[in-house]
Amino acid sequence: METDFTPWMSLGGGVLIGLSAILLMALNGRIAGMTGILTGIIPPFSTDWAWRIAFLAGAVIAPVIFLRSGGTIPYAVPVSLPLLALGGLIVGAGVYYGAGCTSGHGVCGMARLSPRSIAATVTFMIATGVTVYVVRHIAGA
Repeated sequence: METDFTPWMSLGGGVLIGLSAILLMALNGRIAGMTGILTGIIPPFSTDWAWRIAFLAGAVIAPVIFLRSGGTIPYAVPVSLPLLALGGLIVGAGVYYGAGCTSGHGVCGMARLSPRSIAATVTFMIATGVTVYVVRHIAGA
């Protein structure tokens, strides 16, 4: 499988993610960890559920607006639906045991120079590299 090289789209996406994290911290004093935000809208609801829903709605609506304005998002899912679901469960377990997700640790925690987030992000990257190697070179997918 070949991956498209999209430096400008990637840069733009990174800037928007960083900007949203900065604005959420500046305006609400909250860290933009998607898992923590999502957890607050699942019953029992957090008392601050309104901003959580607005933030998640923006994460869903922004790509829709981009696509409707003529943009394209190249993507490919080279695995079956059951493997995709299994991967989601494994990631969910990692988020639980890692006390946060890549957005919370990798974007916000690294920016705050949190030792725990730095360790978590290094672990994410090593696990990702090993997984890609195994899937592409050992399993042959």
